[in-house]
Amino acid sequence: MTVFGFHASHEQIHPRKLLEAVIHAERAGFGAAMSSDHFSPWSQRQGHSGFAWSWLGAALQATRLSFGVVNAPGQRYHPAIIAQAIGTLGAMYPGRFWAALGSGEASNEHITGDDWPRKEVRNARLRECVDIIRALLAGEEVSHDGLVRVDRARLWTRPEEPPALVGAAVSVETARWCAEWADGLITVNAPTEHLRQIIDAYRGAGGRGPLHLQVHLSWAPERTEAEAIAYEQWRSNVFAPPVCWDLDTAEHFDVVSERVSMEQVTEVVNVSADLGRHVGWLEEYVALGFDQIALHHVGQEQAGFIDTFGAEVLPKLRTVP
Repeated sequence: MTVFGFHASHEQIHPRKLLEAVIHAERAGFGAAMSSDHFSPWSQRQGHSGFAWSWLGAALQATRLSFGVVNAPGQRYHPAIIAQAIGTLGAMYPGRFWAALGSGEASNEHITGDDWPRKEVRNARLRECVDIIRALLAGEEVSHDGLVRVDRARLWTRPEEPPALVGAAVSVETARWCAEWADGLITVNAPTEHLRQIIDAYRGAGGRGPLHLQVHLSWAPERTEAEAIAYEQWRSNVFAPPVCWDLDTAEHFDVVSERVSMEQVTEVVNVSADLGRHVGWLEEYVALGFDQIALHHVGQEQAGFIDTFGAEVLPKLRTVP
């Protein structure tokens, strides 16, 4: 049966409030959680960007939920540090933590002052990082000279079972590539046919492990309010790659999204006041075979969404075959 989780969006919510929200979500019936990991929001209107790894320790301690995080090792984070972070959380909370790894976005990575590499270079760098992280989690001493450099690194605290390293993909090509190395796949909501192609590409290339989906949604009691929330908070997030990969500040995202239409927003956010419509969308994702679906209400106030979906949406989805 598909597990429905709560997505913790650090770019939009103060970490203290976000911790309260995930505790609330567990009590309301959400069965898992996942976290973003950004240095910068996509808009000045979003206004936050807490450090995910500090918050994850608190959230794992405060709940009994499993947690995932989407991370980009290689520039802002050295892979040995990410291996240490994954290993520590895995050792403290066995079986409750996984990490999805991707090639990153300039808005987070440019802060190092290093050049922002081409996509094929970023993928090659990520592949090196994956191998380094796996070796460290396996207890090996690692030295490496390539797109990233490591000198005699060793993890002294490790979990008995290494947490899953999940591949992050929004394209069919990347999903197929992730099958080479990932313990599972995560993607974001898109038209059903595109999601089917991503799953088929991953599984067809031998991809193993669970399938995760992050769903951006906006709900409010009135349609106009649901639309206003989505437009105010998420119109800077409608741009497909490579634009979303290569813009490097929240101010740039705000400038290019000045003339975004509501129709464009609804292409990337499931917007409706009708709970039945939300159930229908989620049933379609379940039918595709996703093992875990993280619900991200794109508003900054989470309590109403958590209570309403916990009481009126999740129970209906638990009856889906």
